[in-house]
Amino acid sequence: MTDRTIRPGPVVPSRVEPVSGVLVHSSADRRLAAEHWLLSTLPEPKQGLRQWRTTGVAMLPLGTLFSAIRLPGRLVLAVIGAHSLPSAEIDTVLEEALGGAPVICDPRHHRYYVLMPASVPTSWREAVDDWRVVDVDALGRGTLLGVPKLSRTEPLPLDTYWSVPMESAAALGAPLTVARFIAAARHLMGAEQP
Repeated sequence: MTDRTIRPGPVVPSRVEPVSGVLVHSSADRRLAAEHWLLSTLPEPKQGLRQWRTTGVAMLPLGTLFSAIRLPGRLVLAVIGAHSLPSAEIDTVLEEALGGAPVICDPRHHRYYVLMPASVPTSWREAVDDWRVVDVDALGRGTLLGVPKLSRTEPLPLDTYWSVPMESAAALGAPLTVARFIAAARHLMGAEQP
């Protein structure tokens, strides 16, 4: 009788076969590309790198490559259906509700900033006028936004962080998805309007 015991060998990942027209990039490559893309809004991108190194947040001008929709924390909680939740749970719900749109959280002022295409403040002018009653605003040209370094994804007391991280360069919020989120919040907060 022979010994037919199968001994486990080293785990070898299966080979990924190349597919025509498909490029695969590591998360590190995507993060680096997103950093360069964000910093390209500055006349001197090295200035933004210095700010990220020293304070963790770079002041970037809006209106060229991207804009931001400012959402008050109470509006976000209204959509989630809670008065308060741990930040990590809010972040998870936001990522799903906004379709993965990159979101910056400013816990000091209880605000969220959804990064959007640069044209949104202009194209949404009428809608934003209506949304101001619930403290929603579209921020574009002439505005600076504190953008945390991309590795800052964990909530810390009073520190700005990526509630929903930017996955790759130019990966911004879908206007219709964000508009529906705001409309749902306005409906839920109807009693609070002046």
